[in-house]
Amino acid sequence: MCYSAMVEQKARAFERWRRAEFAPDRFKAMFHQRLTDDSVKIGKALEANFYEPRTAEEEQIKQYIDEYHRRKTAEWEGELFKQRKRLADAERNLKDKETKKALNDQRIASSKIAQRLAWLADLKRTELKEGDSRIFPFWYAPVLVIEGGQFVVRPMRYHCRMNGKPASYDKKYDGLYNARRDSLEKFWTPVFGRKHGMVMVSSFFENVAQHDYEKRELRPGEEERNLILHFNPQPTTVMLLACVWDHWQSPGEDDLYSFAIITDEPPQEVAATGHNRCPIPLKESNVEAWLTPEGRLPAELYALLDDREHPYYQHALAA
Repeated sequence: MCYSAMVEQKARAFERWRRAEFAPDRFKAMFHQRLTDDSVKIGKALEANFYEPRTAEEEQIKQYIDEYHRRKTAEWEGELFKQRKRLADAERNLKDKETKKALNDQRIASSKIAQRLAWLADLKRTELKEGDSRIFPFWYAPVLVIEGGQFVVRPMRYHCRMNGKPASYDKKYDGLYNARRDSLEKFWTPVFGRKHGMVMVSSFFENVAQHDYEKRELRPGEEERNLILHFNPQPTTVMLLACVWDHWQSPGEDDLYSFAIITDEPPQEVAATGHNRCPIPLKESNVEAWLTPEGRLPAELYALLDDREHPYYQHALAA
């Protein structure tokens, strides 16, 4: 289902499509919303596009990023102060008498202190690491679309809430980052053939039950255990994954642009790991046709999905 992916998020990576540019209005709206809405998850790789602003719009975005960093720094430093006091109190009490509460306070405070210190260090860091490009459901990523005949990159949430659906759909259907090919003309009818996008992904992660991975039944009394597999296309390449998206609107609520990656039956090497879905990598020559679905018959759109790239998906257990 592609529950997590390494997504290309650098603006210059999209210039191969007639110098497609990031839509400044939507990026400004997204970064502004994050100031007061912690549900807006944005990776450092996406933020980094605006660390050195070149336009007035990018300067405004950079101001939103800086303000967010200041607010989070103040919040986490405040929590650090509380947890350090909690730890000191616990260690002082333990010198007098070992109690379950003091041990728990010592353990929890130590863990939270380490976590907040790591968060603060990560917030201040400007050099990008590989993991900065990784997204999960409900995180935002740049999606290529065509609007008015022009290639445009819009930030969209990775979990599609179609327009007209209640916000409660997010919890009721927690797998809506996955648009199954065999349900495109069923559940996804409002967007299939109407709103198509493309996201660039270098690798993806999947959840697989350990007993399925080991090709065996659960042993008596054994509880199911989850493994996370990291799939990398070979030869190494950036895949152009087909997706559908929508623009959700509701009175008094922030507009939401969100998308889902289209998946299909897996190739043999993925199925052999115990996983039953795989994203669809478009051929570059088919991207423009996929992004302009209006007026095309379903058969033509399915043909674009079937005329796909076929990399070999090498896998490893993720840390």
